[in-house]
Amino acid sequence: MNGKEKLTLLKNAAANVIRGGAAAMVAIILPPFLTRLMSADSYGAWALVLQLSAYVGYLDFGIQTAVGRFVAHANEMRNAEYRDRIVSTAIAALSTAAILAIGGSIGLVALFPHIFRQMPVSLVSDASVALLLVAGSLAVGLPVSVFSGVFIGLQRYEVPAAVIGGSRILGALLIVLVVKQGGSLISMGLAVAIVNLASYVLQYLMCRRATPTYRISIQLVSRHATRELFDYCLSLSVWSFAMLLVGGLDVSLVGYFQFGAVAYYAVAASLVTFLAGLQNALFSVMVPSTAVMQARGDGKALGRVMITATRYGTFLLLLTGLPLIFGARNILALWVGSSYAEPGARILQILVAANVIRLSAAPYVMTLVGTAQQRLVILTPLLEGFSNLLVSIAAGYVFGAVGVALGTFVGSLVGVSGNLFHNMRRTSGFEFRISDYVRDGLVRPVVCALPAIAFSVILGYCHWFTRLTTTLGTVATVLVTAYLIWNWGLMGSEREKLLTGRLVPQP
Repeated sequence: MNGKEKLTLLKNAAANVIRGGAAAMVAIILPPFLTRLMSADSYGAWALVLQLSAYVGYLDFGIQTAVGRFVAHANEMRNAEYRDRIVSTAIAALSTAAILAIGGSIGLVALFPHIFRQMPVSLVSDASVALLLVAGSLAVGLPVSVFSGVFIGLQRYEVPAAVIGGSRILGALLIVLVVKQGGSLISMGLAVAIVNLASYVLQYLMCRRATPTYRISIQLVSRHATRELFDYCLSLSVWSFAMLLVGGLDVSLVGYFQFGAVAYYAVAASLVTFLAGLQNALFSVMVPSTAVMQARGDGKALGRVMITATRYGTFLLLLTGLPLIFGARNILALWVGSSYAEPGARILQILVAANVIRLSAAPYVMTLVGTAQQRLVILTPLLEGFSNLLVSIAAGYVFGAVGVALGTFVGSLVGVSGNLFHNMRRTSGFEFRISDYVRDGLVRPVVCALPAIAFSVILGYCHWFTRLTTTLGTVATVLVTAYLIWNWGLMGSEREKLLTGRLVPQP
């Protein structure tokens, strides 16, 4: 990977961070308004509407990711006809999925009052209509997502980042205005639907302007392109289904077992969305880049990039996750109010710990997708998903919302273990040793975080600490952590580049 390509990767990562940052802003800024303007039951009903509507996104089947990968590969090979067939076929496939999504949404609305029997009767009708509005608008967006995939394949992440990020922020603002004016769940759903539809029109217009030579026609839909998309997306669909089992059913399960705790679970899940959104935003840019590197047959570079990205990603997870774990009650009280702190703290701690574990594998997963090897490792996501679901159901029946969170934690352990002991032994095309992955990608960041973990535990149990001793302990912890990061967390070449001011490659 030359200097220009590294700069492109950094630019795309920055664009995705902005896009993920918009989602993070919504996840962080919106709940404090809603929890103070709505009753816990109304907020819980709205959280259920959003999660049930999000099921539409699973009908993407990974096609947007596939389009990004195939467009990048086709452009590298200068094969415009192949590229246009892939894009046209993807739009046709997702148009069919949109029809299925609309039908499924209508069916879900019909079953809504029978599934969530603990929901107050006064909320059921409004929640059902809001669900139909939000889910219907997301269904319309399925074929439009292909245009985001095209921009990703062109490595112009800034375009979908601006459109999607901007629409999320606008939608959040409209929701706050609606709630402040005393609007119902139906009005909230209508606001989201209008913003979604407007963003789809904008994505289409911008894509057609940026790619005037691309041909999109029903005549270009082909069996060969369908087969290629199917082969590539089969495992992505399995992964998507597994992720539905991991995080797509949790709020719904809480709504079934303990509706009164949905609001508390939802605010905790919002903070976890911040972690996941930031991690995925940073490392999804690896898909087209690794596709190009694979086309060049650069297996050693792929392995180095994957391990380095894992190390940086683990540092980021620990940096953002540890404060949420050790300061859960205080953060929730300050953020959404003291009434949410006590019932939500334990849920937040379990969910954050689970996602720090499972998201550490994000760079490895993105490298698999970029090198089209995801089909080789479909067993582990299924094991993680089903173990998550089974434990969530069993523990949720006994412990309610906390039990559902425990299911996510158990599933994360199963997923990481599957990667280390099964998946990594079967993948090829990028050269690395599992021992190097564990040592350099995972252990180094964890060792650097041990002083902070130890000091946080001590503070939690030693209530006799004065302000002076707390300050001195904090300073000592920061100094020891900095020493460990410099001497153990960074590799020799990275220290050299920092000292010489060449950490960012020159084009």
